[in-house]
Order: sequence, then structure tokens, then C-alpha cells
Amino acid sequence: MPDQEVMLGKLTRREFREALEVGKFPAAIIPTGSNEQHLEHLAMEYDIAAATYVACEAAKRLYPQVVVSVPMAVGISEHHMVHKGTITAKPGSWLAVLFDAVESLVRHGVKNVLILNGHGGNEAPMNGILRQWQLYFQSADPEVNVQFHSYWDLSREIAEQHCKGRVPGHAQEYETAMALALFPDHIRHDAMQDQEDKQPLEATAEQGQVLVEAAVSKTTEFVQDMVKGQNRDIQPHIFSRDMYRQRKKQP
Repeated sequence: MPDQEVMLGKLTRREFREALEVGKFPAAIIPTGSNEQHLEHLAMEYDIAAATYVACEAAKRLYPQVVVSVPMAVGISEHHMVHKGTITAKPGSWLAVLFDAVESLVRHGVKNVLILNGHGGNEAPMNGILRQWQLYFQSADPEVNVQFHSYWDLSREIAEQHCKGRVPGHAQEYETAMALALFPDHIRHDAMQDQEDKQPLEATAEQGQVLVEAAVSKTTEFVQDMVKGQNRDIQPHIFSRDMYRQRKKQP
């Protein structure tokens, strides 16, 4: 096996099989993102590129406990289709493929799966179905733990301390700072100066390095705790009585 390789797609079947046989890779991360417009200055691959980077760095820090599965580069982006180049999936088909990816890993013996998201449009459909997935997998094997988080939510407290604008925003300060630190060659600086939205100009590469480290370290901690048998929360039922009462109290 290549030295500390964490990407599933780069391993041979023998390497992955033998790793599982000796107890490696009890956890997996599936990066999800999108290919969509990110204003005039960021490459359209930003969401999946950032989520994959965070996943891989977390897996490297935890090697040989975590493998990174094939990234899902297409996301739910109908709201961006007005901008040419966006590639979108319907929620049902996107969830079906993602479920099959999770189930594939579980069938191979991976007990802990974190879906690490990098695109806001994926959150509502996933949060709406996560409880059903968790109950399904745990009914077959109580040891299986499936979780979903966007990388910025795991590190939100630190991110909000270092950003003037909203976290994550869309191609604004937070994402632009991350891109300046991770993918500086993918930024069109002239377009960032000329476009109407000036908030990305608040971002710096130094700020981005702090945000990247926060995302990687918090993701690392979360997955490490999953391997230890923690972070096993089941998504609350969205129609629970308590939530219904809270909604009725809202104006």
C-alpha cells in the first residue's frame, strides 16, 4: 500500500481488503460538494475541492483509522442554474447515490461514516433524511454510526471569531479566505476587484490558513470521537412535539 494513502480510489482492492483485515479504516469520510458559480472570482469546483481537502487532511492525521471515499462533486444547485456552468442534481437522485455510497462502505465493514459537506444546498435534503438512514443502518447493525456535517459547522465558533461576514457565505469572505490559503491559483483577482460584490475583498490568505486549520482540526476531532464510540446522536424527528410547540410559539 502506498505510504499513508487515505483516498479509497487510489488503493487497489487487495490493499483495501488487507487493510480492513488488520483493523485499519474503521471510519470513512465521504466529501460532498457542488460544481456551481462562485461569483466572478472563484472556480466553480470550490465546494467539493474544499470539502475533499479537509477530509483528506483529517484522514492523514488519523491514519490508519480513516479512509476518504469517492467525492460527490455534483450537488443540489438548482438555485444557481441561472449561471452558466452550474451542474445540478435532483434531491432524490442525489440522495439515492449518496445512500448507496454509504451502504457500500458499511457492507465492506466500515462502521463509522461521516458525510462531510461543502455545499449549503445539500444541507436541507440531507438533514431531512438523515434520521431515517441512521435508524435503517443501526437496525441492521447497532455498531454502525452515520453522521452528516458541513465542515464550517464543525469549526463555526472559531470561524466566526475570524470573519466579519457570515459563515460560510457564498464565495464571500469565508470561502474566499479558504481559497486564498488552499487554491490561490484558482482565484481571479482582477474579477474580485471589478465585481459588484466587494465582500470577498475582506479575505486574506493568513485568515484562510486559520480557517483551514480550524476546519481540519475540528473534523479530525469529530471523526476520532466516532471511532471511539462517541458522536452517535440520532437526528431528531422534525415533527417531534417539542419542535412543533417551539414552531407554534414563533411569530
